[in-house]
Amino acid sequence: MGTIVAIGGGSIRRLETEPMDREIIELTGRTRPHALFVPTASSDSDVYRRHFERAYRDRLGCTTDVLLLLGSTPDPVVVANKIERADIVYVGGGNTLMMMRRWRRLGVDALLHAAWARGAVLCGVSAGAICWFERGHSDSMAYYDKTDWRYIAVAGMGLVAGIACPHYNGRTYGVPRRRDFHAMMIRRGGRGLGIDNHCAVVFTATGFRVMATKERSSAYAVSVTRRSVIERKLPKTAEYLPIETLHRAAGIA
Repeated sequence: MGTIVAIGGGSIRRLETEPMDREIIELTGRTRPHALFVPTASSDSDVYRRHFERAYRDRLGCTTDVLLLLGSTPDPVVVANKIERADIVYVGGGNTLMMMRRWRRLGVDALLHAAWARGAVLCGVSAGAICWFERGHSDSMAYYDKTDWRYIAVAGMGLVAGIACPHYNGRTYGVPRRRDFHAMMIRRGGRGLGIDNHCAVVFTATGFRVMATKERSSAYAVSVTRRSVIERKLPKTAEYLPIETLHRAAGIA
């Protein structure tokens, strides 16, 4: 089983995620891992790709590649080979709904599941964080209409249980994430995880840990009891905690 690193938000261009990026590289156990960037959610942005290469190739010493999936249908053999070679699969932020639809249409979700099963590090920020969960709290509808939209729950890969909310301490077009996520949890129930900007949650076979690049950034276990939201801040530790600790922190047996 591989590793998941879910980053709630932060700019790779402004080095806001660099400590997390270094942790991602260390988790591979390789001195010069091969990192594959997947910018589907940002419409295969070339600018985003260049920022990734400056960070992971030029500054951190990885070999890098990019997986472009939009426009013409990519060669399935090329797609499979790129994912199979990757020690790190880094998914950029953007439109989660569009990304997940494209992945499923092309069978990329199955290839990523296989990469996780063989031990690759799957990671990313925002859309690239929540895609690994059963569901993600997403502002994807704002990409289609900035004036008339709402947050939605997007079905993800299901490698981590529950529903995750990125930018938990942020907002989209003035609408607070935390408040809307609480309302969504009341409607849906289950296990929730809120991840602030500049914070990441790492999931491995041995458990989970929370790390942050800003002192006030945190991650929170969220649950609902009697139509009331229970939110508990998770500890930031260098050690991995049993995954059951996260579930208990959310008030779920």
